[in-house]
Amino acid sequence: MIAAEAEVHPPVSRNRLLFTSGMGWMFDAMDVGLLSFVLAALKADWGLSAGQMGWLGAINSIGMAVGAMMFGMMADRIGRKHVFIITLLLFAIASGLSAFATTLTVLMVLRFFIGMGLGGELPVASTYVSERVPAHERGRIVVLLESFWALGWILAALIAYFVIPRFDKDMGWRVALMLGALPAVYALYLRRKLPDDKPTAPPSAGMPWSARLAALWSDEHRRSSLMLWVLWFTVVFSYYGMFLWLPSVMVGKGFALIKSFEYVLLMTLAQLPGYFTAAWLIERMGRKFVLVVYLLGTAASAWAFGNANTEGALLLYGALLSFFNLGAWGALYAYSPENYPAAIRASGVGMAAGVGRIGGILGPLAIPFLGAQGWSTGAVFTLFAITIVIGALAVALLGRETKGELAVQ
Repeated sequence: MIAAEAEVHPPVSRNRLLFTSGMGWMFDAMDVGLLSFVLAALKADWGLSAGQMGWLGAINSIGMAVGAMMFGMMADRIGRKHVFIITLLLFAIASGLSAFATTLTVLMVLRFFIGMGLGGELPVASTYVSERVPAHERGRIVVLLESFWALGWILAALIAYFVIPRFDKDMGWRVALMLGALPAVYALYLRRKLPDDKPTAPPSAGMPWSARLAALWSDEHRRSSLMLWVLWFTVVFSYYGMFLWLPSVMVGKGFALIKSFEYVLLMTLAQLPGYFTAAWLIERMGRKFVLVVYLLGTAASAWAFGNANTEGALLLYGALLSFFNLGAWGALYAYSPENYPAAIRASGVGMAAGVGRIGGILGPLAIPFLGAQGWSTGAVFTLFAITIVIGALAVALLGRETKGELAVQ
């Protein structure tokens, strides 16, 4: 049966919880953002082929898929806070070590571990926060938590444009990756400042991972699991497919503005009002409403961007794409934990995120593959738009409204 979950955690300042968790989220985003800039530097420094660059990006997504599933299960076993810190340390230390890599093989191994930490931290952190704020503002707080992602990308852009160029080509990207190790220090701060999950044992202590996985597909939760797996796959597939290739699309259409710092800043800043409007609407109109509206807005913007032929149109639709897509991301993180009871909540979110990360592997490969088959940019972005509509339909037809509640057993 579904009901409002009792308050089981000791009170904690919402602002402190949001800031403390959000800073970890921001450092995660900074690392992901730096990867796109570091790849360009590595191509020139190491003479990487397009295939090698593609695999370097893909290995990060593979690690994220493994980390989301593994650490989601672990969080239900040993507690959210402990896994939050473990994953943050894992990706921070691996990022620091990657600055000293001398071969592509070593760098790829470290990028796998970075991906594991990042993929595990995001769903676990959102679950941790969602369980600690009052029901009437839970959605808003989790969406605002996701907004720290945009701040991390801004930091990555600042480092790329103002730090990397100040060093020789072999040192610039290494310094950038060393800066990615800063969260290791912050993780120690988290251990002291964040409250524990509960004064008692974790909700699924003694429950084997196979039983938790089976519970996700029991009669009670099968519909929610199917909906979330489809939703996560379509959102992550389209996000990584589109956003990693937006610069290339603009350059391919003959516009040089992509090379400027102003363009990167514009596309990143467009995410913030997307988060903030979603945060405002999610407690007024509900989770399903925000997800469906923002996903449909993403689909329309993707189609328009792919078929735009002027610089102004590309900038406008690119900004709208950022606005709607990242607003949907915020709602996704708020909505996912509310579909499961405490005993399998982190496992459920982690598995859905892991399935989504498979889409993150396939999405970036779609454009070059389909382009080689003769697909136009407009046709490829139409495919992404259709994919996003499928995610919106999954929420509309299979999802239930969870505003004001967390599921309990």
